[in-house]
Amino acid sequence: MNDQLKAILDKAKLNFAILAAILLFAVLGKLIKPEFTNTVFVTADQLVSDLYIVFIAITLGAFIPNFKLVAFGSIASFVGAAILIQLGVFTYLTIDYVFAILIVALGFASIANLYRHYREFGL
Repeated sequence: MNDQLKAILDKAKLNFAILAAILLFAVLGKLIKPEFTNTVFVTADQLVSDLYIVFIAITLGAFIPNFKLVAFGSIASFVGAAILIQLGVFTYLTIDYVFAILIVALGFASIANLYRHYREFGL
């Protein structure tokens, strides 16, 4: 059992790093810029109610074997969208909305990927 847990923790370093980063953003954001952080998490809460993004994130986390592609692809999409928002191409989007999408997608994908690792070891 101990070896299995060690193996899961070893395979899921990126998952825990992403979840820790979301938690760190929540804590530091409340201290540094509470209005932005509150807007992001309220938007993320509304996005979770629209289950389609949750299903997409879970599918990405559970069924794409190389989770690094999911994580870095999501971050790259956020960066690309943020640049296009600043350039005025996406006038109907805001940075906080796109960041909320990133948090929801990465959070649920990380949890689904953790569960996939857990199931691999038959626990």
